[in-house]
Amino acid sequence: MDPIADMLNRIKNAQKIGREVIEIPFSKVKFELAKIMEREEFLEKVEKKGIKTKQVLVLKLKYRQGVPAIDDLRRLSKPSRRLYIGFAEIKPVKQGYGVAIISTSRGLMTDKEARKNKLGGEILCEIW
Repeated sequence: MDPIADMLNRIKNAQKIGREVIEIPFSKVKFELAKIMEREEFLEKVEKKGIKTKQVLVLKLKYRQGVPAIDDLRRLSKPSRRLYIGFAEIKPVKQGYGVAIISTSRGLMTDKEARKNKLGGEILCEIW
């Protein structure tokens, strides 16, 4: 299974049942993705724990008055169908209320940062 889709599904499922903290297997891409989600205030806290071979990401989910901060997540580019986009084609997600995460030549960044830096790339997911 796709590791990024697995991470997004774990977050979505944990928020549906009201969990505060989840653990997912560590990878650099998932760590950067989680850091962006923390910076955009979709997650409360992101930590890397464990020793070299058994590292995990500990994500503290964010709730606002009992309601999850994330309404929905959508994986766009998949291993079976990669989706690339130029910076001029990047549109705001949900009229600016959501965030798209794009893998560019300078690393992962939000759709706003990619437009500002005039960079395109593989559009990984949308969060709102």
